[in-house]
Amino acid sequence: MRTRHTNNPQFALRGIAVCALMMAPAVAAPAHAQSTAPGEAEAIVLRPLSFFKVNDLDFGDIIPSATAGTVTLAPDGSRSRTGGVTLAGDGGEPARFAGLGSLNRQVNISLGSNTIWLNGPGVRMRARTFEIGSTPTAVLSTSPTRFRITSPLGNYNFPVGATLEVGANQAPGDYSGTFTITLNYL
Repeated sequence: MRTRHTNNPQFALRGIAVCALMMAPAVAAPAHAQSTAPGEAEAIVLRPLSFFKVNDLDFGDIIPSATAGTVTLAPDGSRSRTGGVTLAGDGGEPARFAGLGSLNRQVNISLGSNTIWLNGPGVRMRARTFEIGSTPTAVLSTSPTRFRITSPLGNYNFPVGATLEVGANQAPGDYSGTFTITLNYL
């Protein structure tokens, strides 16, 4: 048997390429893709005469200036401003609480304090003048702040708004603080 040897690299490369192309269909298997991703499920099971926070009070995105000002977020979700503050976007939403009592049960609501401080990367900001709002299941009377549960199932919810004092040249970043709501079922 004679072996032919060539010093032509072009011939050798063409031969390798032809062999690779001929073997490719035999080697390639059909592609099947499978992908998984985890999900979460949550549930809150209430005991009678209890309540929980549905969402936090969010004043939305604001742009400070060289002049101090305020942002007021009403319980109905509307936002307004004073002074040098500019409202950015449509953000912001009142805090919302929900609970379970019984039909016609009276509930008194009180705030731990009507002023809190929000801390962040700059000078702290004060949130004040908290306002508890009415809903169809929690129509408030204002003296003292109370409502009667009107849902036959005993469920109710209510929003909470407030006013935020923004300093002149307030440093950008996230600011947060906590406030306390107490319910007394009568």
